Amino acid sequence: MSDRPTGPAPPHPTARTTAALHVAAAGYAVAHGDPIARTPAPRRRLRWTVSWQLAAAAGVVVLLVAGGVALRAASVAPGPAVELPVPAPSGTAVRPTVSPAEVVVDVVGAVNAPGVVRLAEGSRVVDAIAAAGGAGPDAQLSALNLARLLVDGEQITVPRPGEQAATASGPAGGDGLLDLNGADEAALDALPGIGPVLAGRIVAHREKGPFTSVDELADVAGIGPTLLERLRELVRV
Repeated sequence: MSDRPTGPAPPHPTARTTAALHVAAAGYAVAHGDPIARTPAPRRRLRWTVSWQLAAAAGVVVLLVAGGVALRAASVAPGPAVELPVPAPSGTAVRPTVSPAEVVVDVVGAVNAPGVVRLAEGSRVVDAIAAAGGAGPDAQLSALNLARLLVDGEQITVPRPGEQAATASGPAGGDGLLDLNGADEAALDALPGIGPVLAGRIVAHREKGPFTSVDELADVAGIGPTLLERLRELVRV
């Protein structure tokens, strides 16, 4: 009797390996397709499903963002241009506004509205007569120098026929000018810009010798070039 076991013989190792390879090939073909035929296995398509609640929320967010952008653009829109003052250069003093200079004169005599009038500096006798209502029908304007510049504080007398014209109280010649050598201290005091002190100095000066010209008033202390020019058309020697 033989000692060999009875029954079917176990498979050969090579046969088991071949069977395993067939199983693996079949699984690969199912998952990736047949590598020999190069036919790819169909891929599963993924579909994104968005609920209507999520879509509505996204729409609200977009509207809010758009509204914020529009509001921001409107708030920074350029307005009307504003002109800024130009600063003065450093060290430059700002000069205050000065009102125009004026002269005040008293117009009497043959005028329609005698009285004190105010005129701009540089005005003339004819302007003062016009400011006093104009000359009366009996005014003798030929006795006046209508083109003479006015002096602040003077009095202008518009004479009638037979009257003597004068621009200041005191002795005057036919031209209406005050005589420096014949006027008393009160008459000199009435001249614009003189006053009692300068009137006394003028009298004291002529006591040393009469004035020979109006320019000699410059020798009197206190009478400068500006005052001399004012008096030049009011006095004579």
